[in-house]
Amino acid sequence: MSKLPEEHRFLDLSDYGRSVAFQLVQAIKTTSLTPVHITVAFFVSGLTAIVLLLNEYYGLAFLFLILKSILDAADGELARAKNTPSHTGRYLDSISDIVLNLILFLTIWYVTDGSLLLTVISFICLQLQGTLYNYYYVILRNRHNGDTTSRVFENKSPNALKGESQKTVNSMFKIYSLCYGTFDSIIYRLDKNAAKGKAFPNWFMTAVSSFGLGFQLLLIGLMFTLGWQQYIIPFFIGYSIMIFIFILIRQVLNR
Repeated sequence: MSKLPEEHRFLDLSDYGRSVAFQLVQAIKTTSLTPVHITVAFFVSGLTAIVLLLNEYYGLAFLFLILKSILDAADGELARAKNTPSHTGRYLDSISDIVLNLILFLTIWYVTDGSLLLTVISFICLQLQGTLYNYYYVILRNRHNGDTTSRVFENKSPNALKGESQKTVNSMFKIYSLCYGTFDSIIYRLDKNAAKGKAFPNWFMTAVSSFGLGFQLLLIGLMFTLGWQQYIIPFFIGYSIMIFIFILIRQVLNR
């Protein structure tokens, strides 16, 4: 089940695992497994990939990064299939992502014996790229009656949905804000009028989806497999120039 109505769907480069995730959800949706179980599974898959990278099993690590992306899509799919939307689950998903990303970049720094400062800068760049993609994507979903668990502006704790406690939602929101608040604020300041824009053509969203985490992990796994791990840190720093280019394109499209 897509996060957008059919007429507004675009080719999402970061969402290559969606079809496999959908098939997985069809097989487990009548079981007692919950979206949180799947989120835990993708976290374990990501950690497994990192352990494999540390032990130089790059090809196998690549497969586990792909599996992580598939499971990352499956938790939301399962929530929609069971009609159990959850702010707690969404925040747990996002928090798990950023923790794995940080560990992954520290792993890249360790195995390449690179600069810790540049690694931290690259990690920040990766997060800003993903934040811009999510910012535009959530605007699009909210505008066209798509999945609305995510909000354009995460400035206060949402009301708990059926089956979750307000206390848990509040706690998860605080952790989410600590992890993502600065990135969200930077992207909003760079393009504060994005929510007012009318035009988000499919080709533009496909281009911006190269900032999606699934595609980022695909590139990292591929670069390790090809023996290009030394270029991962500088690549994500350099590719951040596209943040400004995508924002400029969006602004030109909406004049």
